[in-house]
Amino acid sequence: MIGGQRPVVLHREVSGSLEQPEFVSVTILPGRGMNVFQINAYLPGRGQVDLMASPSLEDAAEQFNGKNGEENLNASFMMGGAFLFPFANRILGHAMPDGKSIVATWDGRTVTLPANWPARTPGAAPQALHGLILAAKAASLTEQINRNGASVRATYDLPAQGRWFSDNRLEIEVTLEPHAVTAQLTATNTGNESEPVGMGWHPYFKILGNDREETLLQIPAEARAAVNNPQQMLPTGKLIPVEGTAFDFRSSEGAPLTGSLNDTFLGLKHDAAGNINCGFSDPRSGYRLRMTAFSQHVQAFVAYAPMGQPLIVLEPQFNVPNPFGPEWAGHDNGMVILAPGEQVHWKVRLELGAPARTSIASSHKDL
Repeated sequence: MIGGQRPVVLHREVSGSLEQPEFVSVTILPGRGMNVFQINAYLPGRGQVDLMASPSLEDAAEQFNGKNGEENLNASFMMGGAFLFPFANRILGHAMPDGKSIVATWDGRTVTLPANWPARTPGAAPQALHGLILAAKAASLTEQINRNGASVRATYDLPAQGRWFSDNRLEIEVTLEPHAVTAQLTATNTGNESEPVGMGWHPYFKILGNDREETLLQIPAEARAAVNNPQQMLPTGKLIPVEGTAFDFRSSEGAPLTGSLNDTFLGLKHDAAGNINCGFSDPRSGYRLRMTAFSQHVQAFVAYAPMGQPLIVLEPQFNVPNPFGPEWAGHDNGMVILAPGEQVHWKVRLELGAPARTSIASSHKDL
């Protein structure tokens, strides 16, 4: 049991040909906001491998509880793939004396958010990070199995209770198919007040070849958000063009990971169908992944790829960091305004590429 509920494992058998990469299973944690904890795939030449940078379920269960038995909210976005709602990224506000909460303001109204990201430098303020469902438990859960794969849908009832601007119902569905894993979120304002809503996902993917410099990243973004410093990561509201820099990942072939990344990419380019396509290629192992964001409201992609660690996090999000901050005056902060009864949808699909390539040059055309 994790978060008071049993993990769900969607599973399918590998096809007989064994010639193409296929998704095999997805492990999901309904008791931790439907965290997509692990995705297993068959890769020709490698067999079945785990694609997510996650520990065992047993180790995760220990990390989700602190030394005093308290739930560790932050553990949810440090492994697997946490869904983020009703905001992604960080929110700043007035710090309360206990240091455990902040008061944030939107449209003259205030909410009290958990300050789950403490101040890490002198003079810095604590922050609310990555939403309010990190440790949420599903109110209902439905599984379906078909000849191509399986799916699971969960519902979360999220009363405002002074922590957000209205009540919400959130439906999360994850679907496993041979060549795709799809996640869909539908949020409904079930309260009596209008509210801003942001959604996102925080998945940790392995670089199986353990070679960052040969990993090719693709993000069709024109700019990245400037921050005050690498420790606080507070946005300044300034956008830095990526052209001619090591942060230019716009090419359909991708560009190498030459340095550490912890950046919010903006000015995203949509394809002819109105979708946003990003992904990465790991040519040393043949692990190539395409991520397609279908929602028109996705305005930001956060990429986190620290030096010395064979992993990459790709976060498709509605909103910019600190969306209520004055630094974004005159800019669209990405939050979607829902009147009572209105809905908003978020959808992302993962697809596996072709089998292994042995060099960056030969793998460019296939990302």
